[in-house]
Amino acid sequence: MKKVLVFILCILSLAGCASSQKRDTFSKEETALEPSAMVKFMDVPVPSGFKLQPLDSYTFESSGVRVAVLRYQGKASPDQVVNFYKTQMAMYNWNLLNVVEYGQRLLNFDREGESCIVNLLPKGNNITITVSLGPKSQVYRKTSKEPVK
Repeated sequence: MKKVLVFILCILSLAGCASSQKRDTFSKEETALEPSAMVKFMDVPVPSGFKLQPLDSYTFESSGVRVAVLRYQGKASPDQVVNFYKTQMAMYNWNLLNVVEYGQRLLNFDREGESCIVNLLPKGNNITITVSLGPKSQVYRKTSKEPVK
């Protein structure tokens, strides 16, 4: 009887070790995400495996002006996605302005004439990526020192 009890305890402890390893979905040695071939704009990458949410997205293009809000969902760690955008956006001449982390992650990019904001909203193992693209605002110089009447 003692041998059976010891055997059962060994089996349960091994099963406990196996299940505790599965809880940690993302290891410290995370693999880099690959870019998807299916993108709305060739110069705004999306990680492979992330699916466009068409009901939550829109695009507009006219005379060289692009405006878009594109929402994607997929599975990855927030660090993987942040590293993906830091690496991939640089390849398309986007300049990283800043990264804000507050539960969500917000990456601000710009280049001549355009700005792009990438917002990451993690929910468990899923992440929603919202890419907002638009023209930079124009800085108007004040030509007169007198107020407009």
